[in-house]
Amino acid sequence: VRVPPSGTWERRAADLFAAAEDWVGKPGVTAAAGLERLVRRYLGGFGPATPGDVANYVGLQTKTITPVLERMRTRRFLDERGKELVDLPAAPLPDPDTPAPVRMLPTWDSTLLAHARRTGILSEAHRSKVFSTKTPQSVPTFLVDGFVAGTWRYEKGRVQLSPFDKLDRRTQRELQQEADRLTAFHE
Repeated sequence: VRVPPSGTWERRAADLFAAAEDWVGKPGVTAAAGLERLVRRYLGGFGPATPGDVANYVGLQTKTITPVLERMRTRRFLDERGKELVDLPAAPLPDPDTPAPVRMLPTWDSTLLAHARRTGILSEAHRSKVFSTKTPQSVPTFLVDGFVAGTWRYEKGRVQLSPFDKLDRRTQRELQQEADRLTAFHE
């Protein structure tokens, strides 16, 4: 853990680190149990996912995550490319024909940041509009039918929408309703 002092607000000094046990005490669980909990929490938020997605998110190699997944009770699927996906056994899955509602994603949203290239929701044609060397953290985006379809910003007391392509009237209406809810939240 990083410990004080590491400088002041005006003059930053080198970070100082110490063993976490020295500050918070010995852990009450084993490393294996902690890793399993971490994997469960990831799948609870982002499953179904490939073992590689899980490993990438937690900063470990897939070969470290695979035995954890093998010990856990999981559901297994194949994605459209034949890659194995794992999920928690009781995690809800919507009917495949369920329409995805429009959604606003903020800057730093893990849907876009927590995975390797997510062409499943962000087309390469629009990637540079969301990520660049000036905005590696992403910009606020919105989803239409589960895909990034534009960007938004809160400006002059309103959520302003900038779609990448022309949207049908029903989608425009749904987006505006969602933008109005987000505007109210900002207020």
